[in-house]
Amino acid sequence: MKTSVEIPDSLLDAARKAAAREGTTVKALIERGLRELLAKRKDGREFRLRKASYKGKGLQPGAKAFGWENLRELAYEGRGA
Repeated sequence: MKTSVEIPDSLLDAARKAAAREGTTVKALIERGLRELLAKRKDGREFRLRKASYKGKGLQPGAKAFGWENLRELAYEGRGA
């Protein structure tokens, strides 16, 4: 199955270098990492995202025209790099 994930540039660069050193692909590294992480889970329970919605009226009027990049910048504004 194909999917898209957002990975910081620095992490992707490190993954590419590691894959080249190991003679494998970034895809294979990601698969191996996920398999190892899931195998290490002690409780065996499936992860469930808690319901975190609230009653509102959607985006504020000024934000309706923004694209995803702009909305993400607003959401993380003042919270690190």
